[in-house]
Amino acid sequence: MLLASLTDDDLQSLGDSCISRFEQGRDVSDIEQGLEVYKQLTQRPHIDQESFASRLQNLAHAFQLRFERTGTFSDIEEAISNNRKAVEATPSGNEHLVSRLTDLANTLALRFQRTGDVVDIDEAIATRRRAIDITPQRSANLQRLFKNLGISLQSRFQLRGELTDLESAIEAKKKAAGLISEGDHDDRPSILDSLANSYSILFESTSDMVALSEAISLHRQALDLTPSDHLNLSHFHNNLAASLFRRFERGRDLSDINQAIDFQRRVVQSTPSDHPGLSDELSNLGSYLQSRFERVEDLADLNEAISARQSALDRLSPGHPHRPSAMNSLALSFLTRSQQTNDLSDIDQAISLQEKAVDITPVDHKSFPGWLINLSSSFQERYQRTKNQTDIDKAIAHQERAIMLTPSGHADLIAYHSHLGNSFLFRVIQTGSLGDLEACMSHYKLVATQPIGDPNLKITAARYWASFSHQLYPSSSETIEAFDTVIRLLSLVAGLEQTIEQRHELLKDTPGLSELAAASACFVGRVDKAFEWLEHGRCLVWSQISQLRTPLQDLSLKHSDLARRLLETSTALERAGSRQLTNTSSATADEEAFSHIKLAKEWDNLLREVRGIPNFEHFLQPLPCSSLLQHLPPAGTIILISASNTHQDRCDAIALRPGLDKPIHIPLPSFSVDKGEQLRRDLICQLQFFGARSPDADTMQEGEIENRKPRRAPEEVIKSNNATKDILATLWTDLVKPILDGLSFSPKTSELPRIWWCTAGPLASLPVHAAGIYSKDAVKSNLFDYAVSSYTPTVAALTSRLKNPQKFPHHANGLLLVSQPDAPGQSSISGTTVEIDAIQKLAKKHGIKSLTLEGEKAGINPTLDNMKKFNSIHLACHAMQDEKEPLRSGFFLHDGRLDLSTIMQHNLPNANFAFLSACQTSAGEEQLSDEAVHLAAGMLAAGYRGVVATMWSIGDRYAPGVARDFYEYLLAGSLDGAEVDGSKASYALHYAIRKLQDKLEKSSERSLLAWAAYVHYGV
Repeated sequence: MLLASLTDDDLQSLGDSCISRFEQGRDVSDIEQGLEVYKQLTQRPHIDQESFASRLQNLAHAFQLRFERTGTFSDIEEAISNNRKAVEATPSGNEHLVSRLTDLANTLALRFQRTGDVVDIDEAIATRRRAIDITPQRSANLQRLFKNLGISLQSRFQLRGELTDLESAIEAKKKAAGLISEGDHDDRPSILDSLANSYSILFESTSDMVALSEAISLHRQALDLTPSDHLNLSHFHNNLAASLFRRFERGRDLSDINQAIDFQRRVVQSTPSDHPGLSDELSNLGSYLQSRFERVEDLADLNEAISARQSALDRLSPGHPHRPSAMNSLALSFLTRSQQTNDLSDIDQAISLQEKAVDITPVDHKSFPGWLINLSSSFQERYQRTKNQTDIDKAIAHQERAIMLTPSGHADLIAYHSHLGNSFLFRVIQTGSLGDLEACMSHYKLVATQPIGDPNLKITAARYWASFSHQLYPSSSETIEAFDTVIRLLSLVAGLEQTIEQRHELLKDTPGLSELAAASACFVGRVDKAFEWLEHGRCLVWSQISQLRTPLQDLSLKHSDLARRLLETSTALERAGSRQLTNTSSATADEEAFSHIKLAKEWDNLLREVRGIPNFEHFLQPLPCSSLLQHLPPAGTIILISASNTHQDRCDAIALRPGLDKPIHIPLPSFSVDKGEQLRRDLICQLQFFGARSPDADTMQEGEIENRKPRRAPEEVIKSNNATKDILATLWTDLVKPILDGLSFSPKTSELPRIWWCTAGPLASLPVHAAGIYSKDAVKSNLFDYAVSSYTPTVAALTSRLKNPQKFPHHANGLLLVSQPDAPGQSSISGTTVEIDAIQKLAKKHGIKSLTLEGEKAGINPTLDNMKKFNSIHLACHAMQDEKEPLRSGFFLHDGRLDLSTIMQHNLPNANFAFLSACQTSAGEEQLSDEAVHLAAGMLAAGYRGVVATMWSIGDRYAPGVARDFYEYLLAGSLDGAEVDGSKASYALHYAIRKLQDKLEKSSERSLLAWAAYVHYGV
């Protein structure tokens, strides 16, 4: 009655005030009063057409606001109805038509979000485009119109999966961002955040890391421009958390998931308890907590995830469109808990929730296939516990239906096919059905050969595809294709867009794939393929570093600008890859990561450009066997050893000799992965018992080692005190002697031939070079009597140095001696002074230029600076192998640790030879046994052509004598001013070790451990 007495103007003012107060305080009573006022206005008599249209628009807006606040579905339908009437009542050319078209499109988009009805989003997009078409080019509204068009196009992409919609969405949002002035801070954060969302979705669809980095950068920019009390702040936090979560799923960097959880907690805490969006925000928090649980296995995270997801579900009324999603999220947490507790009731509860979600979701809903896949995963899990075939049959049926309902090219299809392949595999194990096995292979092949998708998912599928293809059709071309795919995907798992540290972490999940491929090839007599796969699948990170330093002379002669750009990009990319992940600010870390990803993409683009030039088609591509055989050492043999416990637990040696056009295959039936692993464990126990693996072992005198109590001394290993002798004897009889026999090697008294060993797996931690029978009556029964041994990370690592012989400038000749007997925080090493004094005298005797950095002068920067001035270096100091973070392994100098990552950042063009007279400088890391992650390999990667190192701690008593005898041989015959001849280093080490052996009791444990630690790498 009161409202009826008010004039139109008073009613309008009252309605506007109610809406304004609601937008400030979010009190539902305000919006309800505003609605009543606007309804009265539309029912007033004698309204002109323009006023009627305006009042309908206001009424529609009020209904929309109440829908957004309460979620009442009838409100959004009323909003659309009134907006549609307002547009119909507005003639073409009217200045308000654009605004009314926009409001209609907005409400259609809101209803689409609730129902997933494609008709709504199609009409919304058409309506937005109509609004843009009639808007003047210089209108201030144009940026908002482009932003909204982009949002709707993005929504349709998420429904249909057509990439053109997403690309159009990004273009529209870019136009919107470009139309905003820098000073217009009110709109800029919202548009930047919206554009970021599109890039994030593009990453999900294409795995383009540049897109994800762009998204995170834009999200942070939006937050930086947003006041702390702004209504959208929570929304921006929510979106940044989602993008950080996506990056965590790819790179597994804990800082990303930690940040995502922190941001999402802020979102939940700042949202009113009765807000309809709180359920989704709780569900997101649960997802992030569960992902962190799966990474660090802290049960507190899983319990909190279940609590958050249960709360999210409880807040949704029956019939709410988000209820199926909440059910699925909670079910996944129950499924995870069942895997921890083996409680079948958790799986049953998960299945119950997921079946309800499927039942209440329309078949044509965009999420329906995903719900089917989730339900199938629970049936898979229950099948693995109960072996009830009904469960696996249901899983397969649901997965096949999900694939059938998903449009071709949709980003989720690769995961759906992977799930289906897994289900067929589970059923094969029980039934042995050949049809199921072939179906399994078919789906894995499809996953592995897709051009886009998660590399980790693809390589797992490729591994199964290859293994099963070998079992069924070992000699077929498809088996070759499958293993080629496996090796190619390895490099994608650890791509150049990641730091070296991240690549190493990712490769821990893919051990032994090159060994598996090689074993399959050897099984069918394809030794050439076995060689290629070993060469291309091992030491991936080392090979990537080597590629970035490839000489570009040939390219420079014809395309100097392209060669220059390639060199600049490779230098920057290598620097980015060698950086350590530190506690810098999130924004700085993101900038570094984004720059790194862009460099990797630029590198790929440059490689494509180079390979488009005639005669450069295979530039920096993996070389075939025939090419690798062209630059072998002129005198010597390279031996690759491959052991796999997948194919008849076989072990094979592949020998490469100059002048032969194919590798030599030598089966090793008496050796295996399991035997190698047992020998590795036995050796570690012996080393710990004798103190050779303890942090201070390099400073112990012989008597201290004798009296040292073991940290761990299993009786079966040390009871006879002959374990090391037994290990070396087994390596001789089962591994090395069959190889020598296969190559017709015989013991020699004159100059010995050379062998380069290329090993991986447990053999990478075993002293193959010391294999032999060491007893008083043994004659010519050890490798030292047959050949001089070296190691190489890969064949290409060796041949590339032989192919490009180095000529050192005269000013760089000479020997840098670094001695640090008293590094802060480390025990004193008295022998280093004796060692360095002896080398100095030999250098002076032979006219070799030398410089000694000792004590306080032996700091990190002086050492690095002089490494560039002297082409050879001798380091006598403490060293440390960091098993958790191999790149932080390093040498202890006066002012800190010169670590591997720092060394690898310095490209040393004049590097020749390095002697690492320190402990465990070639010990490597067990979980990365296929990679070269020790200090010796780091020196090779930095440019040194040859390196002497140690596999475990060396005694201070013998190290000075070994170094003196080594340089006595190496420098013999040198003329004044000559360079150190690094090519003689392997023979010099052989000579020095022979002299040490002559001084020691031949077969004692202490004697064997004293000399067998020394190894030579490289030329």
